[in-house]
Amino acid sequence: MPVRITKIDSRFKVEGTLYLNDAELLEKFCREVSGQTDRPVVIELSNICFLDSKSAAVLCRMKREQGVSLEGLNLFIKKVMELADESE
Repeated sequence: MPVRITKIDSRFKVEGTLYLNDAELLEKFCREVSGQTDRPVVIELSNICFLDSKSAAVLCRMKREQGVSLEGLNLFIKKVMELADESE
C-alpha cells in the first residue's frame, strides 16, 4: 500500500507503507509547517502498516531535532523506532 500523508493544521496523518523517500518528504513538510506556524508538529502513525529501519531513523531524527511528537505507534512500529533510536 503506498503512503498517504494528510495535513491538518500542524498535524500529519500518515497511512500505508513508509519508506525512506516518504519519510524524508515528511521531514521536509514538518520543517516547513513548524517554521510557518511556530507550533509543535504531531504525526499520527496509527494507520502505518510497514516502516523500514531507514525511515524509522528519519522519524527519530525529527523527534530529536525538531521536537516532533509521534502518536499512535503500534507494537511493531514502536519496536522498529526503538531499534533505530538505539543504533544512532
